[in-house]
Amino acid sequence: MTMNYDDKTSIAVEDLGKSFTLHMQGATHIPVLSDVSFTVEAGDCVVLDGPSGAGKSSLMRCLYANYLPQQGQVLIRHDGELVDITHAAPRTVLDIRRRSLGYVSQFLRVIPRVPTVELVMEPLLALGIAEETARERAGTILARLRIPERMWHLPPGTFSGGEQQRVNIARVMVVDYPALLLDEPTASLDADNRQTVVELVTEACARGAAIVGIFHDAAVREALATRTMTITPSDKVAA
Repeated sequence: MTMNYDDKTSIAVEDLGKSFTLHMQGATHIPVLSDVSFTVEAGDCVVLDGPSGAGKSSLMRCLYANYLPQQGQVLIRHDGELVDITHAAPRTVLDIRRRSLGYVSQFLRVIPRVPTVELVMEPLLALGIAEETARERAGTILARLRIPERMWHLPPGTFSGGEQQRVNIARVMVVDYPALLLDEPTASLDADNRQTVVELVTEACARGAAIVGIFHDAAVREALATRTMTITPSDKVAA
């Protein structure tokens, strides 16, 4: 049963549990997350902490409904109401992602041969923003993330890892999403670009975005975290 939350709650996770079954390895059962509960209010940046393999990225994928948990629910504020994205219809999940929940994953996955500036414009155009305005906003954030203008009309497939990650960040941060999921957005960036991402996330918090992030850089965590949540790894493996 959903608990009662106030209007400031943007993300609520209730008793979340996730495990994997390896069918090609004798149906080995691997628990990853168990009874995870927390809330994120508008303006919060909750940083997930814990060792590699603890399930932080799996939790992120559950929050975005890429993974289906075996128990619990994930509530995302959408059109003024908390909606359980875990059990929502596919059309509702897509609408939440389009308007209410942005996700910077660890890797850039886009259609090949589409120019970078058009990739960054896409989320704005999906919101009904005029093409000229969308192109201007896309150019502004690409410039801020130090992607040279001469590269804007090239597809990012041939870019360096750091350049691709900055395009990945630009595609999400170009929209003022009410909630953001950031999975190691600074992992492949140099110091100057890490600082730019810190500034973008700080600005998002200041406008009231609710953020859940994974940041392996201690200085970035310290700069951004309003609260830290430790994810404890599960060592149980059963056949």
